[in-house]
Amino acid sequence: MAKVVSCSGALFFILCHIFVLLSTQAVAQPFLYHFCLDEKGNYTTNSTYRANLNHLMTIFPSQEGNGYGFFNLSYGNPSNEVYAIALCRGDATPAACRSCLNNSTQLLPQICPNQSEAVIWYENCTLRYSNRPMLGIKESNSAVIWRRNGKNVTYDVDGFSGELRTLLDRLKNQAAAGGSLLKFATGNITAPAFKTIYALVQCTPDLSHQQCNNCLDDIYAVIQQCCVGKIGGRSGSRSCNFRYEINRFYAYAPATSPPPLAPTISPPSPTSANTTTTTGKESNTSGTVVIVVVSSTVALSAALIITIFVILRIKRAKQNIENEPVEEIESPESLQYNFETISIATDNFSEENKLGQGGFGSVYRGRLFNGQDIAVKRLSRGSDQGDLEFKNEVILVAKLQHRNLVRLLGFCLEGNERILVYEFVPNASLDHFIFDPSKRAHLDWERRYKIIGGIARGLLYLHEDSRLRIIHRDLKASNILLDEEMNPKISDFGMAKPFVVDQTQGNTSRIVGTYGYMAPEYVMHGQFSVKSDVFSFGVLLLEMVSGLKNNILGHGEHEEDLLSYAWRNWREGTTLNIADSLVRVGSGSEITRRIHIALLCVQESVAHRPTMNTVVLMLNSNSLSLPVPSKPAFFLHSRSNNFPLRTTGPDHSRSESVTEAYSANEASITELYPR
Repeated sequence: MAKVVSCSGALFFILCHIFVLLSTQAVAQPFLYHFCLDEKGNYTTNSTYRANLNHLMTIFPSQEGNGYGFFNLSYGNPSNEVYAIALCRGDATPAACRSCLNNSTQLLPQICPNQSEAVIWYENCTLRYSNRPMLGIKESNSAVIWRRNGKNVTYDVDGFSGELRTLLDRLKNQAAAGGSLLKFATGNITAPAFKTIYALVQCTPDLSHQQCNNCLDDIYAVIQQCCVGKIGGRSGSRSCNFRYEINRFYAYAPATSPPPLAPTISPPSPTSANTTTTTGKESNTSGTVVIVVVSSTVALSAALIITIFVILRIKRAKQNIENEPVEEIESPESLQYNFETISIATDNFSEENKLGQGGFGSVYRGRLFNGQDIAVKRLSRGSDQGDLEFKNEVILVAKLQHRNLVRLLGFCLEGNERILVYEFVPNASLDHFIFDPSKRAHLDWERRYKIIGGIARGLLYLHEDSRLRIIHRDLKASNILLDEEMNPKISDFGMAKPFVVDQTQGNTSRIVGTYGYMAPEYVMHGQFSVKSDVFSFGVLLLEMVSGLKNNILGHGEHEEDLLSYAWRNWREGTTLNIADSLVRVGSGSEITRRIHIALLCVQESVAHRPTMNTVVLMLNSNSLSLPVPSKPAFFLHSRSNNFPLRTTGPDHSRSESVTEAYSANEASITELYPR
């Protein structure tokens, strides 16, 4: 039943219009931002373009769209055609979507009265129109919005930012992998101090997988500038948007979810749009009509619909939890860059941008069009083993997301070119600091302590917290990169090996790595496990404490490697002799404990070494008692280049004993040098 409010009489007229104004304000939601874009030209009030725009905005809210909150319409002849696209938030109900579109289509032409192209953002929807086709185009960053929560993170800002980055990367991959009807994802992650971060990401579904990825990367960069250290923030462009908060602000599942094989819904043609009309009376009285529904039948139907909706939403949320691809990517191709983009970013791989040279190629610094700095690893064309390392890094590293791992952004594979694109880490690698007498002075004990803890957490993630159990097999100082705040990031996964669930050990006939860091069972028998990485970590920990490389110390009869040197001083009660003189004063007990932990990690027996989970506990707790170490594995007696190997694992083509030449640092190429 509809009732039209008639305002007559002076006093009643005033009171009535106050009531109407208050009612309208209570229903209408304020918009967030808008842009009136002059780049595509202007139109006049009496032009055909304006008439077509008015008609399109009038019929827009009555259209069905693609059934999942995406609308694509056009109206007019080619010379004055108006194109419009709208996107409702993936968790918005149909009623909320329709209301938002109604507000958008009425307001945007009023606040942009002459521009041929304009866009407006509401909480539940985005609307844009133009005199050019927009479908399937990732718009440029000339119109980007952002807003931040005014409250600051009051605890571990770096930890909060790292977990936020992990969450957003996961959701970006989920949204981009969506079909042609809906590209939308929500999720949460536990941050430091037991806080939970909630986030939402969405792209217009007309974008391709790569376009959605790129769009979200662009607006992520804005958050890194505007909202670091804030408990909430949002950023959006004409093609995508995202938001995060420490309180849940979205529904657990989209208001509607596409079926597995959803049909493609074609947008209405201009001809069909012409058949929809609205009367002037409806338009003029829409703000003053009060509708009251009293039918019990309608009420029961509404209740039934709500019940079904809730059940479906709960079922969908449960499926999302069970099937959520936390660390998976849809395919390696989703991360692919074209060669021209990489060439431009590195100034055609100029010598000025070259950071380092390794066994399988060169590393360059580059900058993408959006201003993001990158590290580009260009694999050597003549490498016999490049294909294997390339495949390894793309498939494995793309799935790994942790603040203490270098993040793989993508790759390029065109012709003979095989290129890996990583985040740029500005402070080069750890070996350029810890083994340089002048630079080592910048690494006080507090900083070394932080670096040791970060490496341990990154390694623990690889061993126990990632979807696959990953054995790095080449952990060393040159494969630890340091960001602008000297936070460590484990890099170079060319030799990494994945383990299936419950697998504890692997075998190989191809021994690769770096002399002095490899566990004895790996060198002698080709056996590797998580304990192999623990051994490497123990060596690295001794290097961090001492500032010495694990190679031959002394000369003649007094030759010994770092492990035997550490063991001798431990047995003689002169443990602090091992410590770097720059950090020895004031940190004696902490340093002694770290040396103790390192000796436990480099035990010759695999069974006697702790897991990384135990190592992290020992590093974080000074009250936890430590077992007494036994004699570690020494390499001084194995200086020859040949090692007997047992080829008994599943990777081998023969089972008899063989002797294989060992190549030091065979696979590592991410050795970055600052300029």
